[in-house]
Amino acid sequence: MAKIKKGDLVQVITGAKAERGGDRGKQGKVLQVLPKENRVLVEGINRVKKHVRAGQTAAGSTEGGIIEVEAPIHVSNVALVDPETKKPTRVGYRLETVTRDGKQKTVRIRVSKATGKDL
Repeated sequence: MAKIKKGDLVQVITGAKAERGGDRGKQGKVLQVLPKENRVLVEGINRVKKHVRAGQTAAGSTEGGIIEVEAPIHVSNVALVDPETKKPTRVGYRLETVTRDGKQKTVRIRVSKATGKDL
């Protein structure tokens, strides 16, 4: 059951504060979800330096050096941001029956626990 999906706006809720060099309190968009490792890749969060060797790729030659990339962060350390209040919230589900092509189907809809609005 994926409560956080690609494209969601999330906020880091644990770790060191921003004034101490950490990412707590920062918000970013989810770039990738890694369900097997229970981790998410968030834009601008948990940036690490990576040493890259110069070489050839399918797209052409790459320049070597030190680049900064986002590293995965555990899914329990982020919370989904409610679009209405712009604050982190827990996620619940509401079941709804939808009729498509003459067939009835039950669909789960993500709901903010704080406001009760659909996400």
